[in-house]
Amino acid sequence: MWSRSRSYWPYLLIAPTVAGGAFLLLYPLLKALLISLQHFRMGELIRGGAAFAGLDNYAELLGGEQFWQVLLRTLVWTVINVVLIVGLATGVALMLQHLRRGLRLALMSALALAWAMPIIAATTVFQWLFQSELGIVNWLLVTLGFDSFAGYTWFANGTATFAVLVALVVWQSVPFAALTLYAGLTTIPSELFESARIDGGTGRQVFRHVTFPMLRSLFALITSLEIIWVAKCFPQIWVLSQGGPGDATTTLPVYAFKVARVLHRYDLGSAVAILLVLVLAAALISNLRRMVRS
Repeated sequence: MWSRSRSYWPYLLIAPTVAGGAFLLLYPLLKALLISLQHFRMGELIRGGAAFAGLDNYAELLGGEQFWQVLLRTLVWTVINVVLIVGLATGVALMLQHLRRGLRLALMSALALAWAMPIIAATTVFQWLFQSELGIVNWLLVTLGFDSFAGYTWFANGTATFAVLVALVVWQSVPFAALTLYAGLTTIPSELFESARIDGGTGRQVFRHVTFPMLRSLFALITSLEIIWVAKCFPQIWVLSQGGPGDATTTLPVYAFKVARVLHRYDLGSAVAILLVLVLAAALISNLRRMVRS
């Protein structure tokens, strides 16, 4: 009897934490799902008593052209950022593996500081960097001979603003992915690399046949996390451009916020949020199942 009670003791110890975490994760999701099925606007927010609307909000979204434009923009935004983040992080991790101890520690410290920088502070710095008259980026480009960038207004052009946001998000995300991949590289036995080089393998072949297969699950995990983080990215876009100019940088999270905040359509905004969760689940389910099997 005593041994059986002892076997339950660890689960009892972690039960409060698990219950609290489940509440913090599930309650907002279930509340958003409930609101998306109701007629919930400013009046219902103040006096309560929201009427059940079924799938009307989803039908309104899916039947409109704007939602599909925002969805396509979100997919493009996610693919571009994730490809750049994973590619650059892989290069940085491989470089860390071959640097001397002092340089490696210096670069890792710089990556950690960049990663630890608050999102709003980093976004503000990028606003300064790309400022039209006093920004360092315009000054540097003009110095290099690109005179057309004298006084260039980055945030008045949709494509330019999109590019600045991509640079910001990639800069913020590469450190985590690079340090995680480097930690994975340190777990691969050095004998495998030595054997591959003795057999005449090039750097590309060693990565393809040794490094990547050994870290396949880690690459899958990082890619999945980056897809989630990039797709739901909101503070950087809202602080830098508020989804503009026009709707050039409006992704699904920004669209949901704008619909709820500007139009006071909390039901429609919640529906957008739920659809974003479903899109992410559909995009990641096969990858997550593969990770669970491995």
